[in-house]
Amino acid sequence: MNEKKERSIKNREIYRRILRLIQPYRHLLILSLIFAVVSVVLTLYAPVLTGRGIDLVIGKGNVDFDGLRPILVRFALVVAATALAQWLMNLCNNKITYHVVKDIRTQAFEHLEELPLRYIDSKVITDADQLADGLLMGFSQLFTGIITIFGTLGFMLGINVAITVFVVVMTPMSLFVASFIARRTFSMFRAQSEARAAMTGLVDEMVGNQKIVKAFSYEKEAEQRFQAINEKLRTSSLKAIFFSSLTNPSTRFVNNLVSTGVAIIGAVMAIRGRLTVGQLSCFVSYANQYTKPFNEISGVATEFQNAVVCAGRVFDLIDEMPQAPDAPDALALTPERVDGSVELENVAFSYKKNAPLIQNLSLNVKPGQRIAIVGPTGCGKTTMINLLMRFYDVDAGEIRVSGYPIKSLTRDSLRRNYGMVLQETWLKAGTVAENIAYGKPDASREEIIQAAKEAHAHGFISRMPDGYDTQISESGGNLSQGQKQLLCIARVMLCLPPMLILDEATSSIDTRTEIRIQKAFARMMQGRTSFIVAHRLSTIKEADVILVMKDGHIIEQGNHETLLAEGGFYAELYNSQFARSV
Repeated sequence: MNEKKERSIKNREIYRRILRLIQPYRHLLILSLIFAVVSVVLTLYAPVLTGRGIDLVIGKGNVDFDGLRPILVRFALVVAATALAQWLMNLCNNKITYHVVKDIRTQAFEHLEELPLRYIDSKVITDADQLADGLLMGFSQLFTGIITIFGTLGFMLGINVAITVFVVVMTPMSLFVASFIARRTFSMFRAQSEARAAMTGLVDEMVGNQKIVKAFSYEKEAEQRFQAINEKLRTSSLKAIFFSSLTNPSTRFVNNLVSTGVAIIGAVMAIRGRLTVGQLSCFVSYANQYTKPFNEISGVATEFQNAVVCAGRVFDLIDEMPQAPDAPDALALTPERVDGSVELENVAFSYKKNAPLIQNLSLNVKPGQRIAIVGPTGCGKTTMINLLMRFYDVDAGEIRVSGYPIKSLTRDSLRRNYGMVLQETWLKAGTVAENIAYGKPDASREEIIQAAKEAHAHGFISRMPDGYDTQISESGGNLSQGQKQLLCIARVMLCLPPMLILDEATSSIDTRTEIRIQKAFARMMQGRTSFIVAHRLSTIKEADVILVMKDGHIIEQGNHETLLAEGGFYAELYNSQFARSV
């Protein structure tokens, strides 16, 4: 019972939020209602003309053509005006729907950018499309349906009260049937939506990592996972579609009973002279029009249940707690204010509260120093980089850049002062030049080419079909992993901010190219504070300070020669690599 109550409260909140999203477009909503009223009134006026025309057909060879002509002209004008009003109404409904859905997508996407990196979700597009379908059906059929019900009721009362009462008493049965089915399909549509999201996530995972899947012969396991989710989606979809599809035939059966009753009662009245044949024809038409919206509204109710489920999932995403916003008085760190010094004082951080990672970490980096960070996998090297970039906030302690606590700086300005090359390459769909200029869109072609040359990427780019104008996809197309990494390095070469972070930046490049890249890095790092994360210790011999991390602590620090002479953990790591290379 509590679960039903909570679901009802949540649904009401979803309805309120949808209405708030519609509010900026209320002028279109008002126009849609006006056109709906015009369309319904004209539609209901047509049977009146039809009835009058039938009454002018007295018998075979006895037709009042003079009276029929103006009725036919008026009927044609009514049909044309009705079509125009319906077209304008649908135009307004489409604009409302897709403006609202665009706003929801925008909110969801902007919120995704504010969420912590630990939160990843993939339900924006599909659920927003489902919501659009539900809203469009609601605007298109709900308004006209309600107006039609009240309009036909008025017209029927004007013809015969007794038959109208019969229609009004019998028709709500279809609503009870629809409501009964809709309540039971809600959970089925929710299960369908969840299964669809799980399938989308699995497909993205398998397609995006196809080489890994094949390399580890994971195809059967992936297929089994897919089949399990697919079966769940099939079952939930079949149940949802089957039970929701019962709505229309069930309500139509009730409505056909109503139409049959109207025809029989009206025929008896016509025989007794209480109705004309034209009025009976008009009333049967109204009875059908009165019951039709109940079918449409029941269909809308079922579809809207699915839309509400999808809207709830999108709103859940929008309501997810974002990362702590920049302080109102946060300072924008301009390059002129950056001297390159970095301090970590008693820093503590963990991804999970019950699994401590970094504790009491202190470090003092002087301007222009090259700091290498080494240690076994999982010791906290990349985590330290994430903290320096403020991808995560520390649990305790403080990080200062150029004397400023990074929590007092805007995230955007802090990150603009770092140039970052990661082990994992990232490219966007576009030209090679656009990818290199990602951080500096206004860069000239000469600057882009110079950055590519310094990154030793100019040679292979020149051999591409369209050179710097060659289109590449997010996956990099036919580029090798090393070529993709060179483009990422060229991207940083172009901007050259005051501080650098190189996280396994040459891991995907052959040894010969790596030697040239290291020389380019040496020029790039000249006078810049640089943090270098490396597993191959031969690449960080020239670092000013080497930090050796283990279990979230700095256990050794010094230059290459000093650490080797100490014969500690670093010497052990270095000698083990050297032994393996021999």
